[in-house]
Amino acid sequence: MLSTICFLGGVVFGYALVFPPAFRFLVGYSNEYLSAMPAVNEYFSLCLRLLISFGCIFELPVFMVFLARLGVIDAPFLCRNRKYAVLISFIIAAVLTPTPDVVNQVLMGGPLVVLYEISIVAVRLFGRHVKPQVDGGEI
Repeated sequence: MLSTICFLGGVVFGYALVFPPAFRFLVGYSNEYLSAMPAVNEYFSLCLRLLISFGCIFELPVFMVFLARLGVIDAPFLCRNRKYAVLISFIIAAVLTPTPDVVNQVLMGGPLVVLYEISIVAVRLFGRHVKPQVDGGEI
């Protein structure tokens, strides 16, 4: 249920905030000699790729909690590797956005960084809590 809500939230975010500038960027190459006439399949391809990408990236907190429940990661690990997460977020944004402009890459990379921070909080709340083992008094 939560996974579906996260996916749909990503789709709505992509459709409402990211798709209009992406489409404007692609149509922006028209001038008095050249008019942009995108085909329906190109429009749907752009829309579908963008919406599925945003739906998937909004699943990040759910995926991180899943990994934390398996014991693969924990909150201190995520905090230590925050700078790498920011870098990887913008690399993923550069790969997943269908347009080469910086605006759309920032509109995907920014939410990825915010979702990473939300993931840290979610892992602290819902991740596996391992009690530290106390040494049995052996020397």
